[in-house]
Amino acid sequence: MTSRQNKKPLKVMIIEDEQDILLLYKDYLISRGHNVLVTATSALEIISDYEKILPDITILDYKLPDNRNGIEAAIKILTTYPSAAILIVTAYDTVKEEVLKQSIFEGKRFAILFKPIKLARLENAIYDLLESK
Repeated sequence: MTSRQNKKPLKVMIIEDEQDILLLYKDYLISRGHNVLVTATSALEIISDYEKILPDITILDYKLPDNRNGIEAAIKILTTYPSAAILIVTAYDTVKEEVLKQSIFEGKRFAILFKPIKLARLENAIYDLLESK
């Protein structure tokens, strides 16, 4: 496997309702050379946010404000952009079961990362997902 340090910078979109975690992910990924081009604390404008940059990877928190969740947001993206790469970050074990009930995720570039996570694991999960398909 080639060294991930030599990979091109990724265009990243992060949707995370907790501002401190959002900034932590953003600052870490920027420090690793990636371009975090869209950040938001809600998924209200998920498609327009996505279309602004067509990111290499979208990181979605599962629990979002306004009675929404990352699965719903992922479905909106994948319905329009089936080749999108989406990483859901959650502390809820039940999310995996919820995803398995949705056929839209079959064969897609989609993964779940369970909190708490180390920042290096976040970047590794991104590359694992992008290299998987």
